[in-house]
Amino acid sequence: MRVVCAVVLLFEAIVIGLFIPVAISLEGMEPSAAASLWGGMAAVALVLSGLQKRTWAHYAAWALQAAFLFTSFLVSGAVLIAVVFVSLWVTGVVMGRRTDEMKAAHAARAEAEAAASGDGGGEGSAATASPRQTR
Repeated sequence: MRVVCAVVLLFEAIVIGLFIPVAISLEGMEPSAAASLWGGMAAVALVLSGLQKRTWAHYAAWALQAAFLFTSFLVSGAVLIAVVFVSLWVTGVVMGRRTDEMKAAHAARAEAEAAASGDGGGEGSAATASPRQTR
């Protein structure tokens, strides 16, 4: 899950950075205001993408998603882009959690099979190995 979230944050940082010239030219925003708002958000997105292994960074990225969505109302047409990235974020979290759960279940099953086969041990264990284990 964390890898997918980090990738979404990397691409989101690029898009957030591109909001700066759009806000200046189309919306007539002050360059310093646009650069500090979206430039800061882009920098935070880059930092959080590298820190996704930490739980607090994951929750901070949720806050960044909310800030990105709310500030997108300041630029025409940016709301659609923000909704797409927030949707990618939520999808990455949901699908990533499912994948993590499946990996944990698979590891637990493999550990249980290894423990069960360790009980029988001896010469007969090679003869009862499944074709998948012998490859």
